[in-house]
Amino acid sequence: MKNEPFCHDAQKGSFLYRQHEFEVIENSQIGRKNLNCYPNDRQLTLPCKTNHEPFGKPFFKYYHHPMSFSYFQPMKPTFSRLIQGCMSWGLWGANLSPIEMARRIEQNVEMGVTSFDQADIYGNYTTEAAFGRALTISAISRDQIQLISKCGIQLVNPDRNSRVKHYVYSASYIIQQAEKSLENLQTDYLDLFLLHRPSPLMQVADIAEAVQQLQKQGKIRAFGVSNFTPAQMRYLSTELDIFANQIECSLTHWDPMENGTLFFHQQQGIQTQAWSPLGSALSLESSNPLAETLDLLAEKYNCSKAQLLIAWLLAHPASLHPVLGTTKSEHLRDAVESLDIELDKQDWFAMYEAEREREVD
Repeated sequence: MKNEPFCHDAQKGSFLYRQHEFEVIENSQIGRKNLNCYPNDRQLTLPCKTNHEPFGKPFFKYYHHPMSFSYFQPMKPTFSRLIQGCMSWGLWGANLSPIEMARRIEQNVEMGVTSFDQADIYGNYTTEAAFGRALTISAISRDQIQLISKCGIQLVNPDRNSRVKHYVYSASYIIQQAEKSLENLQTDYLDLFLLHRPSPLMQVADIAEAVQQLQKQGKIRAFGVSNFTPAQMRYLSTELDIFANQIECSLTHWDPMENGTLFFHQQQGIQTQAWSPLGSALSLESSNPLAETLDLLAEKYNCSKAQLLIAWLLAHPASLHPVLGTTKSEHLRDAVESLDIELDKQDWFAMYEAEREREVD
């Protein structure tokens, strides 16, 4: 077994390595920090510190076994199971002051909701910057949270020379908007950068050029999409690694569970982030079959109906990450408590059938 190191530029992060005999990759060009290796058999995660010596040498080396694996890739980010959506934090909703927004960021982190979802258009292109200012005056450091943003939608806006709502996904525009989001959020990198909606005119070569440049420069850690179908993701996957797809998914909008989207996510290892996770279930008439079922089960589980709705999503094997649009800390705390609810499978189907108003086939 070859054991000589060829790269010492990995002092942070963690590595996955095989509990097997390894060979060193003879390629001194691989010198990025925070890399991952994904072998096909059992993996072990260890902190990448110089005192870890699994092979009798310092652990900051890159090993390759002759058997198949998917090669070294940039370390992927991790996100809290519940994600805070920020669309309503600014002009499109509560219009929180910088101090109020800073306090909300602190409360979120205290409750374990450390991931924040933004988009360039939120608040008519103002909410990102407001969040960035709030983050600087909060007691939270950048490495305590994960930031998500999106680009692509062009709202009607005379200042942007946009007279009709449309999409733009040229390489130059994607890079421009990513860099603008970094400036607004006052950060050096985004943990996840999404295409906001699919465009009938998008070209994978242009998108790949922009994404690969942004990743190479360390400005984005992962790339994803929002509101994309499996066919659209397959198109992009010819040249890009899709980390996540952010879609509408709830008990009252269960289409992704039946149209193949969630199965595709599971097959391809794409994270599902579900916006509008409560759907319209809380606004139903009391005589509605779903409303009646929620009342019964809320009593059984001693929880709120909102908690039931989130627990229903969390029980799906696709490991959904609900994106919560609340602007109130008490509602967020309620959602966090839903993580402890273990929904019985028959109760899961009772909710599903009540919404559909028919039994499963």
